[in-house]
Amino acid sequence: MSQLFIGLISGTSADGIDAALVEFPDPDNAAGLQLRAARVQPWAPVLRERLVALGQGGELRSLDELGRLDVQVAQAFADAALALLEDAGIAPSAVTAIGSHGQTLRHRPHGDAPFTLQVGDGSVIAERTGIATVCDFRRRDVAAGGHGAPLVPAFHAALLHSDDEDRAVLNLGGIGNYTLLPRQGAVRGFDTGPANALLDAWCLRHTGQAFDADGAFAASGRVDEALLARLLDEAWFALPPPKSTGREQFRLEWVQAQLHGGESPADVQATLLELSAATCADALRAHQPGTARVIACGGGVRNPRLIERIAARLPGVAVESTAVHGLDPDYVEAMAFAWLARETLAGRPGNLPAVTGARGPRVLGVVHPA
Repeated sequence: MSQLFIGLISGTSADGIDAALVEFPDPDNAAGLQLRAARVQPWAPVLRERLVALGQGGELRSLDELGRLDVQVAQAFADAALALLEDAGIAPSAVTAIGSHGQTLRHRPHGDAPFTLQVGDGSVIAERTGIATVCDFRRRDVAAGGHGAPLVPAFHAALLHSDDEDRAVLNLGGIGNYTLLPRQGAVRGFDTGPANALLDAWCLRHTGQAFDADGAFAASGRVDEALLARLLDEAWFALPPPKSTGREQFRLEWVQAQLHGGESPADVQATLLELSAATCADALRAHQPGTARVIACGGGVRNPRLIERIAARLPGVAVESTAVHGLDPDYVEAMAFAWLARETLAGRPGNLPAVTGARGPRVLGVVHPA
């Protein structure tokens, strides 16, 4: 029987809560799924400011603050789900479950006590919406020795694999990440580094705008090749997969440390855009050089300058939006967490060990009943 699931995610940029209502006609696979409704729920400005600061490595003031944030984020996620259902004219009782990513405050998959921390209490979401909620998807993978990220490649593989060509799905969120879909062989995936996070942060600082609309700010400047070389010399870029990262590593302080002073803000923006394009292109050439098609999603798809520069660095490779394949590029990740919730309830693994580095497949997430 057809089932409805909601996927909720706020990514590295924390620019809003993406909510997707997804219908799955087949209980056993993703074929034929439909995006029934979608929306972006804005954060309350004060809450967003605090979440961004913490995501960039800021210190919590107290355990009390952590507890309050856990509830406040959950309340915002629940409100996003309820607003989505109101838009669609669907009763909460018609939805099987919500898959909630939460908001990442820390991601530390290395060391003697690896962990990943997303806030947004699933109990609060379930109580507020009356819908069973699955959350904390990343922790089980980390407990199994993985990075807990990226988790979307399994969803990409289910929908976008081709027997005729090697493909790559490129998510251009705050952080860029690839899903490599060879015609034959294992699916792989990994983070590439900053996609929009630095662009958005630099744009906000120097123009007051939350993002660089159409890449116009970057287009007004020129790439500083010396600065680009210094940024590309970051050791993280040379690490082999599996690997993941976030705002805590690639934040404005990291850029500031490479500036000599006196650089034009527009030139820095142009250079940061070229950094995103270069790291995406370099990673693909290094790990799947025979790729015929890059299928892009995430907010970066709306930046034609960024897409143009990625394509220019990948001659002979088709670079296109997931929209060409019937998937709204703005909501692919939210749809993926709806799918992950469905996999959890079905008792099926949601991770790909070849992607995350976990010791094996794991059923992900914690279920909070309605």
